[in-house]
Amino acid sequence: MQASQSHNAYRALELLIVTLKLAPGEQVTEKQLIELAGHGRTPVREAIQKLEWQGLIVVRPRVGLQISQIHPEHHSQIMAVRQQLEPLAAALVATNASTEQRQALVQCAKAMTGAATEGSIDDFLTADKLFDEILEAACPNPFLTASLQPLQTHSRRIWYSTATLEKMDRSVSLHVAVIRAIKDGDEGAAKSAMGALLGYLERG
Repeated sequence: MQASQSHNAYRALELLIVTLKLAPGEQVTEKQLIELAGHGRTPVREAIQKLEWQGLIVVRPRVGLQISQIHPEHHSQIMAVRQQLEPLAAALVATNASTEQRQALVQCAKAMTGAATEGSIDDFLTADKLFDEILEAACPNPFLTASLQPLQTHSRRIWYSTATLEKMDRSVSLHVAVIRAIKDGDEGAAKSAMGALLGYLERG
């Protein structure tokens, strides 16, 4: 379906931007992005629109497309908002997620743990994106998740720019704690565990 193709194109391009394979400040063309995404013009154009809205691609009239620069000073500003909103989202997910969504999060925890075992930061980021998408789907407040989505993507790219295996290992363990609380349907524990994860991420 077209929506699925658009989403897959978005995920492919977002991962390339987050992992700096499309470098900050790099000039790109629509044709290049179509080839990189492996999808047709229409889904890639829709993906570009979403990435522009998120501030990851800058569309310059008569010039072309540019991957946005990383602004490290935004990190603390982004985290200040995430720390207010994301624990609430986790609490809502703990009480509203379906059985299938809880099982998907358990699989996500296994993927994160596997990435840590293999020492693959890229695989961890793929699992981290899936984690965010499952929480987004399970959260009953669409205004909350719409606010969080671009913040999470910018955070992921900033984190990757200074990532180490040690930082990944600690992040995995904190993600797993959030997932465990949600799986158990423990609203308070989910909120607390998400707060601990974000506190760690805020410190860099």
